[in-house]
Amino acid sequence: MTDFLTSADGTAIACEAVGEGPAVVIVDGALCRRAFGPSGGIAERLADGHRVFRYDRRGRGESGAGGPYAVEREVEDLAAVIAAAGGGATVLGLSSGAALALRAAGAGVGVARVVAYEPPFSTSDEQRAAFRAYRAGVGQDVAAGEFGAAVARFMGFVGSPASMLGQLRQSPAWPLFEAVAPTLVHDADVLDGAAGAPVPVERLAALDVPVLVLDGGLSPRMLRDAAEAAAAAVPGADHRTLAGQTHEVDPGVLAAALRDWTA
Repeated sequence: MTDFLTSADGTAIACEAVGEGPAVVIVDGALCRRAFGPSGGIAERLADGHRVFRYDRRGRGESGAGGPYAVEREVEDLAAVIAAAGGGATVLGLSSGAALALRAAGAGVGVARVVAYEPPFSTSDEQRAAFRAYRAGVGQDVAAGEFGAAVARFMGFVGSPASMLGQLRQSPAWPLFEAVAPTLVHDADVLDGAAGAPVPVERLAALDVPVLVLDGGLSPRMLRDAAEAAAAAVPGADHRTLAGQTHEVDPGVLAAALRDWTA
């Protein structure tokens, strides 16, 4: 059943929960929401032993978009979900959602610990330059109302082959992607995209909650480097590699890693 929470700026945030036990809040990555993405499968596998909360990030699914976007509004949205979870929760973030989870961990909103799967920070000058160009381009696409172009730019940026992109454009999923295309700018901003998505070393160094950073053993080297760098920046953080996994991690494998770490 969907509940509608009210964020600090009055925006309605759609949320649902399953299971019983210590609270876990899942934060989706780019283009994903409750109805489309991995959070449902993860929640199903964690529900035996956890109370698992999933929500549509603002501008997605059944949640409102609110006024002018700021990353702080997304932290407030997550705070509303954590409040609904009882005021404290483990936060499991995926990709750009992992970057948001790590931001929220330092904001005093009840993040008890963080499990961050492959936050896509940049670890080289070349990567930072490419991300700055991507952020500028996707921002222009969205401002012009060219939502299909924004999605195509994102897909190209993350390495999707042109042949796959062509197939996606003809698939029933394409309108679903276009519907949330404006949030691609939000995800870039969560990563400080205008600065090239650098590893936020100072912000991470100030964290005082337990953090586990995960990557997949079959993921691109740049994502694995980013996970390693993020973990190294957080005092006392754990870093683990999930053998055989890619950026599209198997929900069961990820759930097992969280269970093992929080046991």
